[in-house]
Amino acid sequence: MIGGGDTGNDCIGTSVRHGCKSLVNFEIVPQSPDERASDNPWPQWPKVFRTDYGHAEAAAAFDYASDSNKTLSNDPREYAIQTVEFLGDDQGNLRGIKTVQLDWSKPAENGAPFSVVEGSEKEWPAELVFMALGFRGPEQLLAEQLSLETDNRSNFKAEYGKYATNIEGVFAAGDCRRGQSLIVWAINEGREAARECDRYLMGTTQLP
Repeated sequence: MIGGGDTGNDCIGTSVRHGCKSLVNFEIVPQSPDERASDNPWPQWPKVFRTDYGHAEAAAAFDYASDSNKTLSNDPREYAIQTVEFLGDDQGNLRGIKTVQLDWSKPAENGAPFSVVEGSEKEWPAELVFMALGFRGPEQLLAEQLSLETDNRSNFKAEYGKYATNIEGVFAAGDCRRGQSLIVWAINEGREAARECDRYLMGTTQLP
C-alpha cells in the first residue's frame, strides 16, 4: 500500500479481510509526533500519530518486525520512504518494488523538501500494489472536451442533490464534484445522481 490517510487505512483493512499473505504500507512523510508540534497550534488540525482500525488489524494479523521508532507493535507502516521503481518478471507480472529512504531534515538541491538517503535502496516482494495518493481534482480532459464548468478547486460544478452540470444531460457526482472525500459520500452521491439521471430521461423517478 503506497500512501496513507483514510483511503490507505481502508485499503489496509480490506486487504487483511480478503486474506492477503502479507502487507506493508509506505508513507512518504516522517512519522507524526505523539503530541502537537510547536508549529501546529490549535485550532489547526492536530498532526499527531494515530492508529486506525486498518493498522491495528494488520498488526494483529501479521508478525511484522517492529522497531523502537514504531509506537504500535507490529505496525505495518514504513515512514519517510519513496517508491522509485516497479519490478516485473519475464512474463510482465509485478514481482516487487524498489524504494529509497528520505531525509526530511535535508532539502534537496532541486527544491524538493527532502533528500534521498544514499545507499538506502531496497527491494520489496509484491504481487499487488494499491496507490492511495493525493487527490488533485478530476482529470481536466473531460471538462475541456465537454466545456464543463469547474469550481475554484477544479472540480466539476454541479449542485448537490441535483448533480446536473452546465451541459444538458451530463451529471457529476462523488469526488469529481465535491472533491476528495469518503467512499460513503461517493456511494450516496452516486445513488442520488442515478435518481436524477432517471428523472431526466423518464420525466419522473421512483428511485430514492
